[in-house]
Amino acid sequence: MKRFKTGVVIGKFYPPHRGHKHLIETALSQAEHVTVIVCDEPDQTIPGELRAAWLAEIHPAATVRVERSPLAHDDSAGWASSTIEWLGHAPDAVFTSESYGDAYARHLGSTHVSVDPDRSTVPVSASAIRRDPLVHLNDLEPCVRAYFVKRVVIIGAESTGTTTLSMALAEHYRTAWVPEFGRLYTEARRYRGDTWRSEEFTYIGVEQARMEDALARIANKVLVCDTDPFATTIWHERYLGTMSEAVSVVAATRRYDLYVLTDTDIPFVQDRIRDGESIRQWMHDRFRDELSRMKTPFIVVSGPHERRFAEAVTAIDAILVG
Repeated sequence: MKRFKTGVVIGKFYPPHRGHKHLIETALSQAEHVTVIVCDEPDQTIPGELRAAWLAEIHPAATVRVERSPLAHDDSAGWASSTIEWLGHAPDAVFTSESYGDAYARHLGSTHVSVDPDRSTVPVSASAIRRDPLVHLNDLEPCVRAYFVKRVVIIGAESTGTTTLSMALAEHYRTAWVPEFGRLYTEARRYRGDTWRSEEFTYIGVEQARMEDALARIANKVLVCDTDPFATTIWHERYLGTMSEAVSVVAATRRYDLYVLTDTDIPFVQDRIRDGESIRQWMHDRFRDELSRMKTPFIVVSGPHERRFAEAVTAIDAILVG
């Protein structure tokens, strides 16, 4: 039987890491109901709601809530009073790894359970992660890891080597890469022979984003994306004459550290589904013009594969140490 009826874990979780996981799992093992309070402050760059969503995914058995308070960090009495106000009662136990735990629990009239205060069980700190998150990816759960991984999109017109370059970069960085869902979809529908519908592009854009977010969870510092939802907006324009507002909304929610645009200066190779060489330059120009308008960091790689690969590696290395 668990020792306590109710327990509280409170902190910034900025960001949540495996030390926090150990703390919350300890609370869950000793209390029947655990509330995790995420303290959100205006100057924090990771929204409290996002940190809470991560914690809710990592600890589905806990109740996670976001609270904002102007209290000073050392105002244990004030935090205790706020905690009772938020919960509607004083918890039976509070679980912390911090020196404030004793005073906070005393003002609550609760038992303080100190968990790994010297960080010997899980030697990590949120401040160290914020200083250099890529060094500490293994201290983060997959959903949090995905947030910090750098994302690079390889984009280009048909038969310009995007997939070849994507796979080569993934191998070089020993990381994951995101295949082009639109190509798989086009292959699957090619025997239908009917015209494209706008909602198909929306589906492709949403699925591309879903695949990307799933694979970011296992990426090693950088995720290589062979296209993205923005590219889907250009394909919508190619087939239906205008860019899709629905796909543009999907694209607007994405964030990338670099686009690598592959040039058209290599021979066109026809396969079973490509449109043809006649639109290749138009597609390239549209990608370049839109990326320039969006003020998105991008480079254009030209020439043989070896040269393109070397230029892409130089640019990606720069963002990995930036």
